[in-house]
Amino acid sequence: MELFHLERAAAGDPEGLLVLHHGRGSDERDLIGLADLLDPERRLRVVTPRAPLQLPGGPGYHWYLVPRVGHPDPETFAAARTALAELHDRLWEEGGAGPGRTVLGGFSMGAVMSFATALSAERPAVAGILAFSGFVPTVAGWEPALDDRTGTRAFVSHGRRDPVIGVEFAERARELLEGGGLDVTYRESELGHQIDPAHLREAAAWLDEILCENEAEAP
Repeated sequence: MELFHLERAAAGDPEGLLVLHHGRGSDERDLIGLADLLDPERRLRVVTPRAPLQLPGGPGYHWYLVPRVGHPDPETFAAARTALAELHDRLWEEGGAGPGRTVLGGFSMGAVMSFATALSAERPAVAGILAFSGFVPTVAGWEPALDDRTGTRAFVSHGRRDPVIGVEFAERARELLEGGGLDVTYRESELGHQIDPAHLREAAAWLDEILCENEAEAP
């Protein structure tokens, strides 16, 4: 399953890769506008894939079916993870920026898929996870791998008044990641199920820190 995607190119040779996964019932156009907000100097190649599922009578695209919040349907969740793994591998082959210079991010269901792909044991560790209003999923047959991800940093943002995905999901994600030894930047706002503009600005600075660290560690 090859996923359609949009791209905002870097100004020059990309110093890294940022993949932004959209939320439930949206599409690849939803987050492409965040590229210049998160990376105003255009140092990164930014890609926004379209989820594989369309539901009868519903708008947009979905990464998986939702029998219960926090617990994706195992079959469609596994299919989406496989499709994203293939896309991420292809992007790494094309762009020169490997997993160590990649941040996987998203909003809502897209944040869930960012956690799922970044924390899958069979996948390489990435530089960062950028999660707006999401959660680390609980799915039969899948467990988050943390022991070998201590070099992965996470930025977790959530609204205390979120009626779709309660803030307790973000709190659990923070506890899980920090318990596994990951460096977590955690932010809450008084908003609902949306991205706080102030957190976007902080996330942009967080991304810049990751780029600078990668430059310092380069041979």
